[in-house]
Amino acid sequence: MDAAERDLLTETLRKTMTAASGSALDASLADLGWTDLLTEVPDIAVPLAFRLLGETGAHAPLLNDVLLAAAGRPVGGTLPLPYAGGSWIVWERTDAASTALDGELPLRTVAAGDPVPLAAGRRALGWWLLGTGRAMLTLARSHVLDRNQFGRPLATFQAVRHRLADTLVALDGAEATLVAAADDLGCLLAKAAAGQAALTAARHCQQVLGGIGFTAEHDLHRHVRRALVLDGLLGSARELTREAGALVRSGRSAPRLVQL
Repeated sequence: MDAAERDLLTETLRKTMTAASGSALDASLADLGWTDLLTEVPDIAVPLAFRLLGETGAHAPLLNDVLLAAAGRPVGGTLPLPYAGGSWIVWERTDAASTALDGELPLRTVAAGDPVPLAAGRRALGWWLLGTGRAMLTLARSHVLDRNQFGRPLATFQAVRHRLADTLVALDGAEATLVAAADDLGCLLAKAAAGQAALTAARHCQQVLGGIGFTAEHDLHRHVRRALVLDGLLGSARELTREAGALVRSGRSAPRLVQL
């Protein structure tokens, strides 16, 4: 896939995700050939699709497909997914109501399922969290450029700049980790870094936006809820960091993840 084809795919996916979400988006992506993209060019399709889910605020049960494909099983179904705290959920392919933190997501708690390879799913979720974090940063940046306080744009205050700069550094660092992820440990660390970066974005952007960020009329709260839920899927940032530390201790060495 050359640069022009990739740009066209990006624009097509962005328009599709802006126009639909949930089961409607799932059907639209199937019509666009999501299964073929996942099979033929996963290294392009997965980062692109999941990052755009985060940036647009849409959702679709694509995580099921990534994990099913990684396990060598037919895509298009569902499977139990481990969640933070030792619980398990299913991401339904319907628009059923959810009692989870993010009511837009059709999640249902289930009994523990059979183990499946998680690396590909963690990397996919990392890209989704990264897109969500960048969406929050965009909202905060627009706010501080448009609003004035004490006769000055909010963007000129050093405390505001520091929060947004810290957010950008966290997101760029997480993206570098996702690009480098090539094995189980790399994907585990990438998911942890992306989850922590998204939570950092939620915290700093909420502070920058102030009271308006808590209102239902502003989009920030949707991205914050989404980041909290996605961070818990397939292991939270805190749990995965502890797991990585245990692996390093047991191996008595830290493997080289990137050749510099």
